[in-house]
Amino acid sequence: TTRVEPLSVADVVEVWNEVKPPYADLLAWAEGHGPRPDTEAPGRFRQVMLAVAIDEAVDFAKMAPAEYAAEWKWDGIRVQAVREAGVCRLYSRHGDEVTGAFPDVIQALAFEGAIDGELVVMRDGQIAPFGDLQQRLNRKTVDAKLTAAFPCAIVAYDLLAEAGQDLRALPLQDRRARLEAVVTQHQGERLSLSPVVAFQTWEDLAILRADPPVGAAAEGLMLKRWDSVYVAGRPKGPWFKWKRDPHTLDCVLMYAQRGHGKRSSFYSDFTFGVWTEEGALTPVGKAYFGFTDEELKQLDKFVRDHTTERFGPVRSVRAERDFGLVLEIAFEGLQRSPRHKSGVAMRFPRVSRIRWDKPAREADTHDAVMDLLDQIERGGGRVAQVRS
Repeated sequence: TTRVEPLSVADVVEVWNEVKPPYADLLAWAEGHGPRPDTEAPGRFRQVMLAVAIDEAVDFAKMAPAEYAAEWKWDGIRVQAVREAGVCRLYSRHGDEVTGAFPDVIQALAFEGAIDGELVVMRDGQIAPFGDLQQRLNRKTVDAKLTAAFPCAIVAYDLLAEAGQDLRALPLQDRRARLEAVVTQHQGERLSLSPVVAFQTWEDLAILRADPPVGAAAEGLMLKRWDSVYVAGRPKGPWFKWKRDPHTLDCVLMYAQRGHGKRSSFYSDFTFGVWTEEGALTPVGKAYFGFTDEELKQLDKFVRDHTTERFGPVRSVRAERDFGLVLEIAFEGLQRSPRHKSGVAMRFPRVSRIRWDKPAREADTHDAVMDLLDQIERGGGRVAQVRS
């Protein structure tokens, strides 16, 4: 027989970690010539459920606050912790096994089941800046010194399986009740519960989002229907993410480089800077997106018309106090970075506006950047420390 409907990515990911080369069973199933491979082995990965970004102008009018649970969107990385029949594994949101990089976490988990949560660095019950977690990422193994300096933990927000029972078909309200019971029984330095945020109206929640009591640990809010089942992929409606408004700075375009793919004929990679006390520009970041196709053409023309020097693929663009192009840059946070001349680096910078109207001399200063970083470090936003 031949398969009538094609497999989804979620279907394949669900079984991928449990099949081995040369993948004969998987290929036979995909082509409709064989049964679904057995993926009931202990410690397997479950495809994650994702949220969509909320459209404040449209979505809230259709949503009843009482039908949604609100949680903090923690500034860590999403993981799935599985402990079944003596098999303990930790997975990334994409299903990559990362157990070896976090032995301190996985060895401390004593529950029987699969937990969906956020991996963070935790000290004295407080979530550390994302930059601390970066010290633990992209490593296959770690030593005792590193785990002691950057102790990781899981903040749990969903329970996908418990004691051999798949819970994903249950509504969130039921899964949450069981998660609370599991974490209450097994919580410790390596496992804690992500709290539900109490609110009555969307206006109440907007106030909390703007100035979260958890400070820099949260990058926004998650909204989840109490009756939502756990399904793979990114369905529209059950879950929303409502991130905090980004920081912005007015910067001056300094350098440009050609893009890749369909943008290879345009200058679309932009380095920008701010003014120092001496009246010079110092680079603070690079942006590759945030502009429309029409704006890209305008930016490309500006670069070509005002190139002052060339360094291989890079063009230096005219940037003086009396002449230059100001870009409003939006970003999620600032990081201390001894590798950068400015001493800082931006997280997820993008061009939010092209300020054709603004004189270059009115762009932000390095002092303003450092003041913002100080504000963030005091708890008003997100901060990280980049490894040198």
